[in-house]
Amino acid sequence: MDKVKYPVLTEKTIRLLERNQYSFDVDSRATKTEIKQWIQSFFNVKVIAMNSHRPPKKKKRVGPVLGYPVRYKRMIITLQSNYSIPLFLNK
Repeated sequence: MDKVKYPVLTEKTIRLLERNQYSFDVDSRATKTEIKQWIQSFFNVKVIAMNSHRPPKKKKRVGPVLGYPVRYKRMIITLQSNYSIPLFLNK
C-alpha cells in the first residue's frame, strides 16, 4: 500500500475511464510487476496492460530557496472490460 500513493483525477484520466483505464501516482522506485500484483490483489481485478511515465520536473520556490518537489511515477492501468475499480465513478 505504501507504493501506491493516490488515484489521479484530471480531465485526461476521466476520459480514460471510458476505455477502462485508471491512473495512479506511485513511488518512483516501484516496478510495474509490484504495482500490478498489488492492484490485482487489493481490488480483485484483472490487469491486462500497464503504462508508466514520469511527469516533467517543476520548480518550486520557498523564499530564496529554489528546489524541486518529490518525484513520482504515474501509472496508467488497463483492466479487462468486465472489471472496474470502485474508487472511481462508475459508467
